[in-house]
Amino acid sequence: MSYRNKTYVAFASENIHLYRMMEAWRDNDKIDFDFYDAHNLFISRDTSKPETIKDNLRQRMKNAKQVVLIGTPEAKAKGADGDSFLAHEIKVLMEFNLPVVVANHDSDRTVDTRFIPSPLLTADYYTMSVSFQPAIIMYALDNYATSFASSSNKGPYHYKPEVYERLGI
Repeated sequence: MSYRNKTYVAFASENIHLYRMMEAWRDNDKIDFDFYDAHNLFISRDTSKPETIKDNLRQRMKNAKQVVLIGTPEAKAKGADGDSFLAHEIKVLMEFNLPVVVANHDSDRTVDTRFIPSPLLTADYYTMSVSFQPAIIMYALDNYATSFASSSNKGPYHYKPEVYERLGI
């Protein structure tokens, strides 16, 4: 299912290589990982004004149904600084009430608050933390993201080890 919904991948600029890794997983026929990338919409040039880039980011997120936040210390810092593009993305995803899968770069399978920007934690925003692995990210997009709107859960969650075992990871 997740491959049908536009997915917005949010990350700190220092972590673009991790986003590229997700694209490589998607493009590799031997890895069962797919997502409809919202970044292909409303492209900005590097020379665009910050206001134009922020408007384009908003338009991309307006068309997205779910978000993967690549969880790193840089993402936590930038997502909370109130000034960066990632901080803008965090603000907009909360405004649009989008489900957020936090893909912990260090492969931690639990909630790691070192990777979650404080606006999400302060708002007690319902997120799902997973390891940065294609199978569990897809599982979260197919399960958590689809039930997000009807859930009354608050704050950060993670899957039990049994889910990883069922997925063979």
